[in-house]
Amino acid sequence: MSMLEVQNLSVRFGSAVIVNDVSFSVQDGDWLMLIGPNGAGKSTIVNAVSRGVPYTGTVLFEGKDVQKTPAHLLARGMGVLAQHHTVGYAFSVEEVVRLGRYAYAPGIFSRRSDEDERSVAEAMELTGVAHIARQSVLTLSGGELQRVFLAQLFAQNPRLLLLDEPTTYLDIAHQLEVMKIITEVNARQSMTVIMVLHDINHALQYADELVILKDHRLYGQGRPQELMTVKTLAEVFGVKADIFRNRQGAFVLSPVELV
Repeated sequence: MSMLEVQNLSVRFGSAVIVNDVSFSVQDGDWLMLIGPNGAGKSTIVNAVSRGVPYTGTVLFEGKDVQKTPAHLLARGMGVLAQHHTVGYAFSVEEVVRLGRYAYAPGIFSRRSDEDERSVAEAMELTGVAHIARQSVLTLSGGELQRVFLAQLFAQNPRLLLLDEPTTYLDIAHQLEVMKIITEVNARQSMTVIMVLHDINHALQYADELVILKDHRLYGQGRPQELMTVKTLAEVFGVKADIFRNRQGAFVLSPVELV
């Protein structure tokens, strides 16, 4: 059984069709990346899967319809990092990370459990923010803040991560740092990952599976080395490019010109 199965998903805003009859699945422990041109519907799919926007079709998480799953139970299994997030209050890093345990609280005034404390501490250690646990998030850099929000997700102990452009606005060093953290949780904890990404080289390097979107529809799903071809790059992204292996064996895209 798939960890997540999306069947005939469509999203409309008024007369505008944002996602048109898209179906795909991701297996337990896999890292799937949603790629495609701007406006293809990638972020909207993440929002629909996490019940952030209304949709038609069916989304099954571990065999259960997400529309019929109580929100607190869905939050225990599915962690979501939106593309845009802001912090308007001077919470400490630890306080922001601790919000990830909200789905497990039996009541609003309930005491913290040992499991809560352990999950928060492990999440901060994993993302490298334990040393700034008492620091206000308003004082952090973009890269530090992104790691704090990742720690909040990991504190949830989800089985599925939904990440919408987690490296947007980060410099190359922080991009690699974030990708390294996600690689670690995917490998060490077998955490399933669905990520929206624009960087095709990162998609080729990290993804187990690609879902490519074009004109709000599914163009294809498959292994990166099979699906990402010169023909695909021309038809979907409108570029002529070469794809080759570097010395480390990773696939690398080298754009040549516009089609």
